[in-house]
Amino acid sequence: MTDTTTRAMPVDVATIRDTTSTLLGPDPQLDDLDTLVLALRGHIQLLIPEVEALAAAQAKDTPERFCALACIGEAQRKLRLGDGQTPPTRIAVAQKLARVVNALCDHYEKLQRPAC
Repeated sequence: MTDTTTRAMPVDVATIRDTTSTLLGPDPQLDDLDTLVLALRGHIQLLIPEVEALAAAQAKDTPERFCALACIGEAQRKLRLGDGQTPPTRIAVAQKLARVVNALCDHYEKLQRPAC
């Protein structure tokens, strides 16, 4: 888990989402797929402990906590995916990583909002 009291800056969700939109938009930009995949993997590694810390602050029986922890598990599984050998497989893997990054961003934002 991350000690959020020592973190200098919050996660820049807008920049992270810009990276995912490159792959998930209507006209995916695949010019530098290797660089995008590395960035996505880095985003996942950054977001997992952040979301985990926010989820840990929730009551144990809340749906928000349960869903965030399930998303973390899925993100960890996605990190174990290889990059793929064929262009279509490489694109599919990159898009899977992008979708899980978006899901982690959603949980990060949702868990920071005060409860109603």
